[in-house]
Amino acid sequence: MLARATLRTSGAASAAANQLVARRAFTTTRARLSSPYHYPEGPLSNLPFNPRKKGFAFWYWTFMATGFGLPFGIAVWQTYHPAK
Repeated sequence: MLARATLRTSGAASAAANQLVARRAFTTTRARLSSPYHYPEGPLSNLPFNPRKKGFAFWYWTFMATGFGLPFGIAVWQTYHPAK
């Protein structure tokens, strides 16, 4: 990015310098269907649950609240239970 701005402001933008800047640009390639990380069925096909079910939101937030609240609940229980 800085090299491109420097070439524009210097006024000495030759063909070789333009090629050098263009060669450093990011490129993309098309998805390889043989790759194990590409899912041609769609973005939801690799999930072990169905987010389009009717009760998904309830179970999702129940799971998140349990995962967040359980460590705090354990800490409170360990703090206030009588020592043996």
